[in-house]
Amino acid sequence: MPFVERTVRPVTVLGALGIVSVLALAGCAANSSSASDDASASGKVSRVSITLTNDGSDRCAVSTTEVPAGPVTFTVENKSSTAITEVELLQDQRIFGEKENLAPGLDAVRFTATLGGGKYQVYCPGAEHELTDFTVTGKVASTADSSAASLLKSGATGYAAYVDGQVTDMVTAVQQLQRDVDAGDLDAAKRDYADARPYYEHVESDVDGFVKKGFTATDNAGNLDYLIDMRESNLDPAVGWSGFHAVERDLFQAGAITDTTKKTAADLTANVELLAKLVPTLHYKPEDLANGAAGLLEEVQSNKITGEEEAYSHIDLVDLAANVEGARQAFAYLKPGLTKLDPTLTAQIAKQFDQTNTTMDGFRNAGDLGGFDSWDDATKSAHANEVSQRVQALQDPLSRLAEKVATA
Repeated sequence: MPFVERTVRPVTVLGALGIVSVLALAGCAANSSSASDDASASGKVSRVSITLTNDGSDRCAVSTTEVPAGPVTFTVENKSSTAITEVELLQDQRIFGEKENLAPGLDAVRFTATLGGGKYQVYCPGAEHELTDFTVTGKVASTADSSAASLLKSGATGYAAYVDGQVTDMVTAVQQLQRDVDAGDLDAAKRDYADARPYYEHVESDVDGFVKKGFTATDNAGNLDYLIDMRESNLDPAVGWSGFHAVERDLFQAGAITDTTKKTAADLTANVELLAKLVPTLHYKPEDLANGAAGLLEEVQSNKITGEEEAYSHIDLVDLAANVEGARQAFAYLKPGLTKLDPTLTAQIAKQFDQTNTTMDGFRNAGDLGGFDSWDDATKSAHANEVSQRVQALQDPLSRLAEKVATA
């Protein structure tokens, strides 16, 4: 996730913050207080483990609460907590990275961030003790003379332009959706919906942290990610339906365009237009790209393969392919620098992307919405395991990138 000022997100939401910088980790209930424990510095990288459990109450244990300034890799595992689904690292209500959708029993996930000295807090929404003090000592060593670092920095700048372009194109696509909704053209609106979705899915891990002026991050009514991309599974009853999936429900489940549909489409347009104004304020570090790419693949595993994301249109394969493409773009912008750092790992990831794309090409269908087969019950039953395993094979080496680029 990029460096932009944002504030703390609500416990009930999967993606929201305010306009302040973010990066998130996790935790509550620390087990120790120095980097000499499990999170002791290893070479140039410090390591912190965060474990989520429920042994009578929901707890978030941080293996250490102090590390030296520089790259820090956080490994987060949910062993048994159903109440804690995300972790964050805060400083003065700013978030410096995050992991979401942490269902119990899933494999541990990681992200790496370069942290300057200062006082932070590990934030675990839903834990018995939600905040744990976390200290970073010293200063970050300069990497200005590293040719790899220079290439990675240039890649991060280029990626920012890519994200801006995706959001701009999403505005155009959503405006077309609104026009056809307003005209009452159900078939055209369905096509527009499928055409608009990939733009958000390409970059959702990079643009999910903004709130409207006058709102706090704990209020879903101003949380742009919630208002644009909320699903039935994370519905806030106090706010109600909004965004893409509220339009999806009307078009595909009800099969009708009503005055409510028209208002929802107009609100969606206004919110993506606002997002497009805010996105150019984002500034990325190379590890933000790496963490974002890993986050997109985690989205695939947690929401797309299950069919939860597109519960009415069943165009989950459209979203899934877009997540993979967004991750590939982040990797592509980092690749020149990564090739200098670790050509073997870079080649391995490139090969896995090619193999994943080959798998996805097998589902292409020009006759279906969005150009992919419908992810109906029969298709999902026959192919969900295959797709999940292929994405996992890509996700494993990709998860190592953030630590690589942070230490360039």
